[in-house]
Amino acid sequence: MPLATFLMGTKRLYDYVDDNPFIEMRGADYVNDIVNIRKNPKMVAINSAIEVDLTGQVCADSIGSRMYSGVGGQMDFIRGASLSEGGKAIIALPSTTKKGINRIVPFLKQGAGVVTTRAHVHYIVTEYGVANLYGKTLKQRAKALINIAHPNYREQLEKDCFRLQ
Repeated sequence: MPLATFLMGTKRLYDYVDDNPFIEMRGADYVNDIVNIRKNPKMVAINSAIEVDLTGQVCADSIGSRMYSGVGGQMDFIRGASLSEGGKAIIALPSTTKKGINRIVPFLKQGAGVVTTRAHVHYIVTEYGVANLYGKTLKQRAKALINIAHPNYREQLEKDCFRLQ
């Protein structure tokens, strides 16, 4: 049965959900509870990010120190899916912004908040592929992330990575 805390959409969506016995609406204290999330076998949590650094740290709420959005339930769902039997925790983002700015970076912008720690990240996905970071060393993580970065930035990221070591 579908479960949600909030919905946003058209009148058609609201009409469909209204009094629908197959849609359950609950508070965030229930829906985002890791204990409840992990009960779902093969739970897949797909969350987004503003930028990801070469170690796998995820910033999803700010651009530098400027708040862009809220944290929401990202960590709840990342942790819940990770603990689910056969579950997968995924961070999906375009490799660049609409202005062509790289989103896989050597370091998060100064003042950026780490919403999801590198210890909790399993998969990062861009239009160039999937980086499986789980259980990898920092060097392996950097290599995997460079491989899914926009091709225009890969050479510079490799140079940055070499300087970080």
